Amino acid sequence: MFQDVRSMARLARAGRILARYDALWPHEVLGEKPRLADWVGRIARVRLPWEKPVAANGEPIERLSRALQDLGPSYIKLGQLLATRPDIVGDEAAEDLRALQDRMPPFPVADAKLAIEKDLGQGVNTLFETFSDPIAAASIAQVHKAIRRPLPRLKDANSDGKPPAAHNDNNRGAVAVKVLRPGIEQAFQKELTAFFFAARQVEKWSVPARRLRPVAFVQTLADSTALEMDLRIEAAAASELAENTWDDPGFRVPKVDWERTSQRVLTIEWVDGIPINDIEALKKAKLDLPDLANRVIQTFLRQALRDGFFHADMHQGNLLVEEDGTLIAIDFGIMGRLDDASRRFMAETLFGFLMRDYKRVADVHFDAGFVPRTHARDAFAQALRAIGEPIFDRGAEEISMAKLLTQLFQTTDTFDMRMQPQLVLLQKTMVVVEGVARNLDPHHNIWEAARPVLEEWMTQQLGPEARLSAAAEDAVALGRVLRSLPSFLSKAEQAAGSLTDQGVRLDPETARIIGESEARSSRSGRIALWIIAVSLAAIAASLLL
Repeated sequence: MFQDVRSMARLARAGRILARYDALWPHEVLGEKPRLADWVGRIARVRLPWEKPVAANGEPIERLSRALQDLGPSYIKLGQLLATRPDIVGDEAAEDLRALQDRMPPFPVADAKLAIEKDLGQGVNTLFETFSDPIAAASIAQVHKAIRRPLPRLKDANSDGKPPAAHNDNNRGAVAVKVLRPGIEQAFQKELTAFFFAARQVEKWSVPARRLRPVAFVQTLADSTALEMDLRIEAAAASELAENTWDDPGFRVPKVDWERTSQRVLTIEWVDGIPINDIEALKKAKLDLPDLANRVIQTFLRQALRDGFFHADMHQGNLLVEEDGTLIAIDFGIMGRLDDASRRFMAETLFGFLMRDYKRVADVHFDAGFVPRTHARDAFAQALRAIGEPIFDRGAEEISMAKLLTQLFQTTDTFDMRMQPQLVLLQKTMVVVEGVARNLDPHHNIWEAARPVLEEWMTQQLGPEARLSAAAEDAVALGRVLRSLPSFLSKAEQAAGSLTDQGVRLDPETARIIGESEARSSRSGRIALWIIAVSLAAIAASLLL
């Protein structure tokens, strides 16, 4: 109860700050909000003597961004996550929130050094030759540039007592050192408790909002931030992405320095590249911008569909280009995963739209169980056609895969499709990636860039070789079942014998009921056993042919 009161107090404080920035009920919609809300907003905007003035001017999204910055890290992350949910905040607000920058004032370099020494067990001067002031500061962590100092390996110690030799493997050169903000975990936990309280109240009192699953939405925020606050997880994500994409053309991931990485400290190779949004510098380097735009789209789709593990924060600030045109991704705090079923669903959906086969797309939704079978497939296919045809009946520069996915998720609301968080994250990332590609080449054809990746996936997953592989796996699985069948029958016989030996006794009335049931079912039971036996024999015969 006391915790709920504290949550309400936190939410009231947040509401007041939003109101002071004129971001809770903006004056632009004065005529659309209730009179009571107007009075509450006016009262909340009154500045107390000890409070600093706030900038309540500019466009609504500018005011909202400033308010979220003032509220702190957890609200910045909340705003960024809301940008992925146009079904909650609307298309226009979601588009505006995507511009929300995750920037915070840096914390003192002395605190960063203290955190490094505490977490790594060695002083900064032992680990690094140089260590810069913060070069970037966000809501959860900040980044410093450093030059590594060679570290000795204990296993290289000599028997004569001489110091162990320094090893050179991944032990020299410039690195980026990311350090968590002091006390960030505790600050987030307090705000998340308030978010969960608000989400539970919304689900309890608002029937229409239950479909949006606000509690699950807050849980997504909690899960993602928990992962971001363990920098070993981010290091592992970079390592896994590098392993998955090691031979992808024109793309690479910086190397992690595991010796200087811990829960609160991440050390990774420093990359000197051209920011992908610096068009003039890219042109000066004589790089092929349309080719680079294609590579951005194809790299993302390969990660999502082929590997089921993708960089979910591929905005322009997290992409660099080396002089030879190699694309480099940085900042692996937000990653997405798709299981086999989700990958197949997304690939077949996109491919179906590409081929304008709306019945196939409808079948994919129904077969995945995303749309209840109480709805008609033909009606759903017709709704899909209403999405696809207007998009494809435009020039290349107007065709948007991200817009298609957004409209798809909006349309599925009519057909009671529950939101799939992993697909929403994919759609959000697609919006960002598509924007990066269009900035490089305003006439970029998203679908033509995606076609080779989609066709490759369809061939690998649904072609003859894939079917033979699946049949082989089924055969192995059936073989295991058949091999274990004699053992299973033997154990069943032993169990039945042991039950008889131990003299299990039944109530007379229970025995009579079981006997009558056995008499009625014995014939159908024997028939069922014969059907199973014949089916197994038929399957085995088909595999041998």
